[in-house]
Amino acid sequence: MAGFRDEDKRHFPLQDIKSVVELFRSQLSCSVEPNLALLSVTLGYIENVLTNNRALNKVDSGANLEPIFPVVELAPVEALYHKFVCQIKGSVDLSQFTHGVATRDLVKKVSDVIWSSLSRSYHTDRAHLQSLYSYLTGNRLDCFGVAFAVVAACQVLGYKDVHLALSEDHAWVTFGDKGAETAEVTWHGKGNEDKRGQPISVGVAEKSWLYLYGYPVQCTRSMEVAAMVSAINPSIDSHTDSIEMASLQQELLWLLYDMGHLRKYPMALGNLADLEEIDPTPDKPPPIQLFHEGIHAGKVYYNNQHVYPYTYLGSHHYRRGQFKDALHCWAQAANVIRSYNYNREDEEIYKEFLEIAHELIPNMLKSVSLSALHSPALSPASSTDDSSEKSNGRSTPVSVPLSPLLNDPECFAYLLQLYDGICQWEEGSSTPVLHIGWAKHIVQSINSFSPQVRSKLNILLIGDQGEVIKDEEEEEEEEKEKDKDESKTEEKEEPKKGRGRGSKGSRAVAKGKGEKNGVVLKGKEAKGKADSQSRQEHSGNTRLTNETLLSTIESLASKVDPDSQNEAPHPNIADLAAKCGENILNPEYLLGGLERSCSPFATRTADSRPDVSEFLSQRSNGNPFPGMTMESVLKAESPAEMAFQTSQGQGDAASRGNAAPVLGTTEDDKFKVPMPPLPIVKFASAKMKGLKELLTSTGKLNASAIKLQLTAQSQVQVVKRSRMSGDFDYGSSRRRPRRE
Repeated sequence: MAGFRDEDKRHFPLQDIKSVVELFRSQLSCSVEPNLALLSVTLGYIENVLTNNRALNKVDSGANLEPIFPVVELAPVEALYHKFVCQIKGSVDLSQFTHGVATRDLVKKVSDVIWSSLSRSYHTDRAHLQSLYSYLTGNRLDCFGVAFAVVAACQVLGYKDVHLALSEDHAWVTFGDKGAETAEVTWHGKGNEDKRGQPISVGVAEKSWLYLYGYPVQCTRSMEVAAMVSAINPSIDSHTDSIEMASLQQELLWLLYDMGHLRKYPMALGNLADLEEIDPTPDKPPPIQLFHEGIHAGKVYYNNQHVYPYTYLGSHHYRRGQFKDALHCWAQAANVIRSYNYNREDEEIYKEFLEIAHELIPNMLKSVSLSALHSPALSPASSTDDSSEKSNGRSTPVSVPLSPLLNDPECFAYLLQLYDGICQWEEGSSTPVLHIGWAKHIVQSINSFSPQVRSKLNILLIGDQGEVIKDEEEEEEEEKEKDKDESKTEEKEEPKKGRGRGSKGSRAVAKGKGEKNGVVLKGKEAKGKADSQSRQEHSGNTRLTNETLLSTIESLASKVDPDSQNEAPHPNIADLAAKCGENILNPEYLLGGLERSCSPFATRTADSRPDVSEFLSQRSNGNPFPGMTMESVLKAESPAEMAFQTSQGQGDAASRGNAAPVLGTTEDDKFKVPMPPLPIVKFASAKMKGLKELLTSTGKLNASAIKLQLTAQSQVQVVKRSRMSGDFDYGSSRRRPRRE
């Protein structure tokens, strides 16, 4: 390595944010690798002055904090840097290892040096323990700090193939040819297992979120600088942040962004977007673009195995009141977590989803309910006195409509997709996820949506191979629909079969199309022959139809007694003939017989004019026999039977009532806009599959059954894990700071 160069010393003393940015710029743009130890010591020094020392002064004086920036002299930084170099080189005998490419034994030796020099009396989950400054001044490091120190120490020893690998809550190192080898160098969480030097293949095989299924961020030297900057913690205490430290972190992240070193680093992009949301930088991309870049990086480079890019964006939408978009992002985050198995080391992501389900979503639903209640357009107080129904002296207030969020089936679909992902995360895991507290909040959230909204979903059950599973009711409905389609097809084919020789002749002609005396015709001759034959078929079919009508009329006429034509007409015929010019004849009287008790003439009032739209919308428009088809007319053998079929058709139409119209039955239907499709929800977890009927029922929600189903332990596999030898307890790891 280049060491502490004279060019680097010229940047000191560092008096403001700009001078620190210039130091990093020179390190990132020079021909040699960035000096990780130098940059970490410098950032740690500044962070300690702006956070730890100011916290002590605040407790002592109670005065308001004023903006300051420490002057960083060269002497303390250079002294701490040389202390680290001497400690590493003095503890590792390079003669025992090969030069050029690191081995597992070398990585294990370096991690042992860092590990053994740590203090035994501190809490590893405290803030500001990620830099080499904390290690050199107090012998304290957190989980990330140990892994970073190992990489910096290997750089000091001259091994350029040792790099940092980062998941969303853990760190290890890669080494060897093209970084193919992996090794644990630090602890994680509250476990006291010593895994130093071991590969991470066991964690990947267990499908643990901690190892991202083998898709971590594999850093270059410049990305390791980005990890150092992204790990800065500007908090002074739980309620106060250092403005100067946050501004320095923001400027350094923009420097790395502009140089292209954040392109494959989703969490750093999320941290930068969070800082931009608080204090936007002019002429820079907005936060929403940075969040989407983080999601894009996770999809393109890491097989969409990263969860935090979606939760970052979901929290951003939540803070801005864009609740539907927030639900969508959280559902996508759950869709990622479903591919993992939950274990005790996934504590941080468990807390993330616990916060979403127990705090953010209930607060969101409560907020939209209150806003709908107090909205002038929806509030009952805004309605007039006439809008309330009065019964027995008591007025019933108008019910308040649901807010757009609670009245949107797509929002309910996102909510169910979130819970389905969490339930599938639990399946096959050694530790259960859902307990009674989860179940209570899930039921409360689901119950916020009305039964009408809950029923407007198309829920699909997905199998292990991604196929759609159909239940018994759906299979029965499909069989019924197939039977209906087959019966309709048979009904359409019946009149064609009754046309006798015409249909057979047409099939014979079609079969012999393109042939002439056993010779196949080619080119234009075959095409012309086919056209002439099709015209002959059409004329033949028309002639056969006319012949059928004539034969039917003749058969009806033959049933009339010829002697009855010479008899005297009915006495009412003359009266009807005399009055038909003045009134409209009653068709029921004529079709049902002249002896019926009904009036022979239809009553006519001033308001009895037929409605044009009603007349045009009738099914029998254009048919001389209302309520009957031409086929039923031909089959009828008497006027009485025609009257019976007419009344039956009207009764069927009346029984249908307000049935949904079928598109395409009339000319007006061509211009109707079809109803939007129902939102589709895919259930892949066994618990949510069992809740399908309960969730979409139109009645009252069965809360007890849902809680019992969600807290069932049948989907959890209890696996006994043997503890490793040489256990050593370092407590819990550094946690990702959350924004309130």
